[in-house]
Amino acid sequence: MSSTVATTADVVAPRTWRKVGFRIIPLVGLAYVASYIDRANVGYIAAPMSRELHLGSSQLGLAAGLFFIGYVLVEVPSNMMLTRFGARTWITRIMVTWGLVTAATAAVNSAATLYLARLLLGFAEAGLAAGILLYLTYWFPRRQRSWALTTFILMIPVSSIIGSPLAAALLKWGQAVFGIAGWRSLFLVEGVLTILLGVLIFCFLPNRPRDARWLTDAEKSAIEQTLAAEAAEQAAHGALTGVREALRSGRVWAMAVSWFAIAFGLYPMAFFLPTMIKSLNHSLGAGDVSSVLLSAIPYAVAGLVMLGWARFAGRRSAVTATAVPMVLGVIGLLLATVTHSGVLFILAVCMSVAGIITAMPQFWRIPAIGLTGAAAASGIGLINSVSNISGFVGPYFTGFIADATGSFTYALLAIAIIMAAGLVVLLTVGRRMERLDGSLT
Repeated sequence: MSSTVATTADVVAPRTWRKVGFRIIPLVGLAYVASYIDRANVGYIAAPMSRELHLGSSQLGLAAGLFFIGYVLVEVPSNMMLTRFGARTWITRIMVTWGLVTAATAAVNSAATLYLARLLLGFAEAGLAAGILLYLTYWFPRRQRSWALTTFILMIPVSSIIGSPLAAALLKWGQAVFGIAGWRSLFLVEGVLTILLGVLIFCFLPNRPRDARWLTDAEKSAIEQTLAAEAAEQAAHGALTGVREALRSGRVWAMAVSWFAIAFGLYPMAFFLPTMIKSLNHSLGAGDVSSVLLSAIPYAVAGLVMLGWARFAGRRSAVTATAVPMVLGVIGLLLATVTHSGVLFILAVCMSVAGIITAMPQFWRIPAIGLTGAAAASGIGLINSVSNISGFVGPYFTGFIADATGSFTYALLAIAIIMAAGLVVLLTVGRRMERLDGSLT
C-alpha cells in the first residue's frame, strides 16, 4: 500500500472502523447465516426426507446441487442490479423472495417437486454472497478488509452451530408443534425467519458510508476519501475498472478456478457430513438427530481456527494466508479417507473444514488487488458464479460415487485432488497479481 493511501487511511480513527463493523457486519452476517443454513438444510434432514420421498444418495445430491444453477447464471447480473438499486433494496428483495420459496418447500411431495423447489430457490437467493462481498468493499479499504472478511466468513461455522441444533430440535418436535413432519417444519420456520430478516435489512442497512446516520460528517468524509484514494492507486497499478475487462481477464478466471476448488471442498461436507457420520454409527451410535448435532463440531473448531489465523494473516501476503489453510484442508480430506473410526473421522473432518473455511476470507483479499469500480462488481460476481458450479457438481458427484461404491472414501479423495489443483493455480496466478500490485500487505 502506498504512503498516500496509508496516510489517508490513518485519518480514520480505529474506533470509526469498529463502529462500522459493529453496525453493518452483524446485519449482513445474519443474512449470510440464513443463506448458508438454507443451502445446507437438505443435509440436515437428508435421512428422514429421503425415507419419505424415496430418494437415493444421487437423487439427494442432485436436489442439493440444482440450487446452484441459479447461482451460476444470476450472480453477475445480480451484482450489477445491486450497484443500480442499492444494497439495502436489492438484498431485501433477495431475502424476501427466497424466504417465500423456502417456506413453500415444506409442501413438496416427490423428488420432482423437490427438484423444482431447489431450482427456484437458487434463482431467488442468487447474488446474496457476491453482493455482500461487493458491499463490504464499499466500506472497508484493504488494510481493514482482512478482519472484516474474516468476521463475515465466520458466519459459515456460526450457521452450522445454529443450524444443526435448530434442525435437530425441529426433527424431534416439529411434528408436535406444527402438525407436519419435522423436516417439513424446518423449511417453514427457515422461510419465515428469512423474510423477517429481509425486513430488518431494509430498515437498518445503509447503502454507502454517506448514507449512514450513525456516522458523523467527518467520519463519512474520511472513509469516502480513503476508499477513493485506494481506488485511484489501484487503477494506477493496472487494476481493472470496466465490466468487459473483468469478464475477459485471464487472472479473474484463474481466481474463479481457485475459489471453485475451495468451495468444492466445502459443499459436499455441508450436504453429506451428517450422512457420513451416521454411516460410521458402529463407533458413534449416531442416529438422525445425533448425527446432525455431531456435524456441528467441525464448524465450531473451524471458527476458532479462522479467528486465530486472522491474527497472523494480516501481516502476510494474501496468497500465503490463503494457501497455508488450503494445504491443511487437503491433508484433512486425505486423512478422512484412510480412517474407519468415527472419532478419528470427525477429527480429520475438523482439520479439513477448519482449513477450507479459514482460507475463504483470506482468498477474497486477492481479487481486490486487481479489481475496482465496475470491474469489482462484475469480477466478484464472476468468481462466485463459477465457484458455485462446485455447489451443483460437488454434492451430485459425491452422492453418485457413494451410491456406486457404497462409501464416501473415493469421493473425499477426489475432492482432495481438486482442491490441490486449485492450490497450484492460486500460487501461480496469485503471486503474479501481487507482484503487479507491488505490495504484499
